[in-house]
Amino acid sequence: MTLHIEVTGRGPALVLIHGWALHGGVFAPLVERLADRCTLYCVDLPGHGQSRDPHPSLQLDACARELLAQVPAAIWLGWSLGGLFALRAALLSDQVQGVALIAATPRFVRAHDWPHAVESSVFHQFGQDLQRDFRGTLERFLALDTIGSSHAREELRSLKQTLYARGEPDAEALQQGLHLLETCDLRADLADLRVPSLWISGQRDRLVSPAGMRDAAALAPWSHHLDIRGGGHAPFLGHADEVARELLEFVRTLHPEVAPLSP
Repeated sequence: MTLHIEVTGRGPALVLIHGWALHGGVFAPLVERLADRCTLYCVDLPGHGQSRDPHPSLQLDACARELLAQVPAAIWLGWSLGGLFALRAALLSDQVQGVALIAATPRFVRAHDWPHAVESSVFHQFGQDLQRDFRGTLERFLALDTIGSSHAREELRSLKQTLYARGEPDAEALQQGLHLLETCDLRADLADLRVPSLWISGQRDRLVSPAGMRDAAALAPWSHHLDIRGGGHAPFLGHADEVARELLEFVRTLHPEVAPLSP
């Protein structure tokens, strides 16, 4: 498995892993703001963007290990589904210096002891809908990414422009991603997280509850939870300045030589 990774910028390494159905290009607003202070490694997960293996595999451990083999020691950022890969890599290797999660938790579905999440049927239904109406289902998912955000219209426009910019995502990879979202549970592993973690939620996120991110952060040592006022599921789009500033402050806790962003 060889993954497509775009590298740009200068400074400490920051690996960025996208969410379901998108690709590394979705992080353009963060790249624009951070490239003069960080070296950014924007990943295309298997079956997404330019990672076009004919038999894509989104197995959590295998993909995390492949990414570890392709990037240097770095801070890892995962958005939504990408958060599972960032967390798993941090648990597997001390090559991960810190973890930033945007709209991501160790468990995405509700349980009796995990109330702040969606029902598992949500992801199961998306899987069925993909088989009936592939492109329509993807567009409905993008709408969920942005609904509630104070910049919903602009964010939805950006995601639609990004979705097929590197080709259509692989149908099997999308089903594998939905399976991960429906079945993964890394909560018990968070106590073993030996690096600092930053948990950024969107106050109006309809997919990943800010309360769930707060509860997840409480399970990890050396963690900090931040809620973006007015943010939805993709706060790095409509609130890019604020998210970039917070990310850079997190980077600076490990690399104090890096200059802060201007207010």
